[in-house]
Amino acid sequence: MSDTLRVLWTLVPQRAPQPWLHCSRCGDPKPFESSNKFRLNANGKRLDAWLIYHCTACGQTWNRPFLERRPAAAVDPQLLAALQQNDPRLARHLAFDIEDLRRRTVRIAACGGAKVQKVTLQVPARPTARLEIGFALAIPVSLRLDRLLAAELGLSRKHLHRMQDEGKLVISPTGARRLKKPPQDGWQLALDLSQERDCDAIAAAAR
Repeated sequence: MSDTLRVLWTLVPQRAPQPWLHCSRCGDPKPFESSNKFRLNANGKRLDAWLIYHCTACGQTWNRPFLERRPAAAVDPQLLAALQQNDPRLARHLAFDIEDLRRRTVRIAACGGAKVQKVTLQVPARPTARLEIGFALAIPVSLRLDRLLAAELGLSRKHLHRMQDEGKLVISPTGARRLKKPPQDGWQLALDLSQERDCDAIAAAAR
């Protein structure tokens, strides 16, 4: 019978990614932040729409293209109304479209805080002695792995690093200073809880 608890943690950033762009006012690359406001322009029978960004240093604007030379008759009336009303859900959806951002800039500032959505993949038949955590991230975050684990599992960062030194905490793929780096999509972490006094509490927190 298995004594392993397997969970999947999906990290959902709470702040939209910030593209780094050349700021004409600052004179060098700066991170830009979404204003959650749209700009619309009608040229004859065609529409253009942009999501407005501001330089975080000086406030200079950058218009991120959303609709480009789109025939007005082809634009869904509900979409047009959302643009006119600066619908926050539409603005957030576009601001978090990391793939589109990657086509417009080579550098994107990773997000800070993140909400952790936990799904249990395997429940142990015996008391939990091993915890396996998989990570899923559609958008990079800047939160260090040791800080994330400490907050979610109730373990001190010092204790986590000691477990790693003792071979009781293993991160895959392997690499230097993994605990001090943000988790990446697809990472796997295994914790040996067999000698932990609070193993039940740790397992409960992981779920």
